[in-house]
Amino acid sequence: MKKELHQSIAGVVLALSVGALHAQAGVKVEDAWVRGTVPRQQATGAFMRLTPEKSLRLVAASSPMAGMVEIHEMALENDVMRMRQVPGVDLAAGRTTELKPGGYHVMLMMLKGQIKGGDAVPITLVFEDDAKRRFTQDIVAPAAALGAMPSKPAAGHKP
Repeated sequence: MKKELHQSIAGVVLALSVGALHAQAGVKVEDAWVRGTVPRQQATGAFMRLTPEKSLRLVAASSPMAGMVEIHEMALENDVMRMRQVPGVDLAAGRTTELKPGGYHVMLMMLKGQIKGGDAVPITLVFEDDAKRRFTQDIVAPAAALGAMPSKPAAGHKP
């Protein structure tokens, strides 16, 4: 009985580990950066390129530097550019989706302080697969100086 219990526990641990490794293996994050802010500014954007191994959906994000983080889209509506929160961004297997100014991006709001050029901004991305299983991926995105876009942004993937 004791041996069977140990084998069962070992099997469950192995299955969970393999599942976690498979889910985590999935998204290449490149060229991540965050726009710098002025003192007391309450929001800024984070931008990056995402390439998943399998079809996924970016559904949420968080950062210790912001009280609230949402996925947003800039879109032209009736000749006016508008920004709105979206429930997620579909990511096709093997195809790169760019989160960029003027398009989809991660919006950091209720900032806890000024973000200056060169700061390292930790962000946790939340992905969901077709079976609605969620997993996270941590990145660190460098902040670009206020008013500048990085000419050659550093890769934001944290090993």
